Amino acid sequence: MSKKYYITTPIYYPSASFHIGHCYTTIIADAIARYKRLTGYDVFFQTGSDEHGEKIERKAAEAGVTPKEYVDKIIEDAKDLWASLGISYDYFIRTTDKEHEEAVQKIFKKLYDQGDIYKGEYKGLYCIPCESFWTESQLVDGKCPDCGREVKEVSEEAYFFKLSKYQDKLIKFYDEHPNFILPLSRKNEMLNNFIKPGLEDLCVSRTSFKWGISVDFDPKHVVYVWIDALSNYITSLGYPDENAPMFQKYWPADLHLVGKEIVRFHTIIWPCMLMALNLSLPKQVFGHGWLIIDGGKISKSLGNYKDPREYIQDYGVDAVRYYALREVPFGSDGNFSESALINRTNSDLANTLGNLVNRTISMSQKYFDGVTLNPKVREEIDVDLIANVLALKEIVEEKMTELKVNEALESIMEVLKKCNKYIDDTTPWTLAKDETKKDRLATVLYNLLESIRICAILLSPFIPTTSKKIFAQLNTKETTYDTLSSFGKLEENHKLNQPEILFNRIDIKNVQA
Repeated sequence: MSKKYYITTPIYYPSASFHIGHCYTTIIADAIARYKRLTGYDVFFQTGSDEHGEKIERKAAEAGVTPKEYVDKIIEDAKDLWASLGISYDYFIRTTDKEHEEAVQKIFKKLYDQGDIYKGEYKGLYCIPCESFWTESQLVDGKCPDCGREVKEVSEEAYFFKLSKYQDKLIKFYDEHPNFILPLSRKNEMLNNFIKPGLEDLCVSRTSFKWGISVDFDPKHVVYVWIDALSNYITSLGYPDENAPMFQKYWPADLHLVGKEIVRFHTIIWPCMLMALNLSLPKQVFGHGWLIIDGGKISKSLGNYKDPREYIQDYGVDAVRYYALREVPFGSDGNFSESALINRTNSDLANTLGNLVNRTISMSQKYFDGVTLNPKVREEIDVDLIANVLALKEIVEEKMTELKVNEALESIMEVLKKCNKYIDDTTPWTLAKDETKKDRLATVLYNLLESIRICAILLSPFIPTTSKKIFAQLNTKETTYDTLSSFGKLEENHKLNQPEILFNRIDIKNVQA
């Protein structure tokens, strides 16, 4: 029976169409999910949308439509975007799903009945765009520390979750699970900035707007974002039925992948909710950095970005995927620019990968009519290449286990560069001039073709469309992970297909940075 792996993105807030920052998180999650499937895991990959709240209620009113009509249009667009990026999610949850809404009401009632939720009055400073409450000391220049906009003082009757009750238990959990939050800098931030100064009980209902899940035993209240949104990770699996097959199989989650601005919710509020429900906690929360445009955060409200489909249309889906995965050290912020995307596409995808595949298959067609032969006339230089290619599987596994996706890709590119150097060092065009070197030439080309096959398998979670094109040119059925443990699985006496250009070089002069 294969091991399970449950990975989630955050559920995104559909107040406007999704941007390249949403794509960044989702592409990374997709690459991890695809890699786990490749290596034999039974993967459940979930994404979705967090659709309730005052901001959406206001936006819908401005647009003259109902909140549900407003979000439906954005979600339809988001699903189209995910399809155009090749996102292989297993489930897309919406917080407006009837099953989710009913589950949230049951969770709220359970926590209320056991005394973990109580009624009180909320007075505080509230940021509508971020849907966050702040204390005076947390403001920056009197404004929201997350988005820099004005906050307003609100006072209303509300239900509260006893977050403070679980503070000591949460600290103990952190101590016992040192890799629960990655990168470690995020863990220190949670402990020092939020937990150790003292957790305050959390407002979990509102009466000042209606677009939300009603508290069924007190209908003038709607469930506020935390219990509604965060519980998506278990309601999709059939919770509150703890015997639901999906819940039994996949919970606890192996990885919640989130942007650094919502680490706090996923590593403080969510664990405390789960403790109150007496459920296992997720194994890991990874808070990645932001994609920055021109030194500032990508922002729907600033409108400082293109529709990601424009990049896909101009440069191809795998160029966009590759750039997002390769350019940014995972966990850090990274700058997004079109010129950097073009440079990365030209250097890695067109020059290193595309050129290698094209040269190798073209020479095989020219010198052997596209038939693979492996006489194994080997020299010292072959031993070095083969050792590097065979070591790649474990290197990528180690990097992916540590979620260093950019380094996993870098290691594959290094081997592809070695393959290009191997061509320069063995000079097949010179060997082809000497009839006595024909077996040596066949061996050199076979080594290159087999190296390409192995690299294409390892690249398939990251740039799946390109890997399929390479497999088609190699005309091989040997595309599974279990063929990576030995060198020489590419079929012999086997006809290759004609070479095709994988990536055209892009002229950067014609593009605005």
